[in-house]
Amino acid sequence: MLLERNKVNPDTADEDGRTPVSLAAQDGHEGVVRILLERNDLNPDRADKYGQTLLSWSAENAHEGVVERLLERDEVNPDTAEIYGQIPLWGLHKMGTRGT
Repeated sequence: MLLERNKVNPDTADEDGRTPVSLAAQDGHEGVVRILLERNDLNPDRADKYGQTLLSWSAENAHEGVVERLLERDEVNPDTAEIYGQIPLWGLHKMGTRGT
């Protein structure tokens, strides 16, 4: 219901640059990520202050469904490194799939 209100911005970040969708991606809430990605006022490749994106959070925590959903989007760059030099798909090794 909150997302139906025009005054609610789902891309608002906290002091660490984390957004509601980044927290949902980190915790593997695929349904929440799907709903939030339907909004046109959300940047699916936005990085937090450490350079981590939705893709890096979901891959790091082995949430394969969220990773697959994000990789379907043209706006998501799987090659953007965070501040420590790791690319988002580095976390795929936890899923038992091929890494980059």
